[in-house]
Amino acid sequence: MCRNIRVLLNFEPPTTDDEVRAASLQYVRKVTGTRTPSQSNRALFERAIDEIAHITRHLVDAMEVHAPPRTREAELARARARNLKRFGPKPS
Repeated sequence: MCRNIRVLLNFEPPTTDDEVRAASLQYVRKVTGTRTPSQSNRALFERAIDEIAHITRHLVDAMEVHAPPRTREAELARARARNLKRFGPKPS
C-alpha cells in the first residue's frame, strides 16, 4: 500500500509536486486503512492529502543537506538490487 512513499529529499532535478502528492496519498491511505473513502469522508480525505503534501513540500524545501544530490536512476538501480537480493531473479 505504501509503494509510492519514497525519499523525497535532495534530488536533482528537485522533487516534483506530483511526487509529493503521491507520497501524501499513500500515507493517508495507510493511516486510514482505506484506498477509497466513503462519500461522507471524501472531502476530509482530500483535505488531509493536500495538507500533508503542503507540509511535506515545506519540509523538503527547508531542510539543509550537505550530501551530493541523488538521482532517480541511481535510486531505482538500488531498489532493483534490493529486490533481486530479497526475491531472487524473476522466473522466465
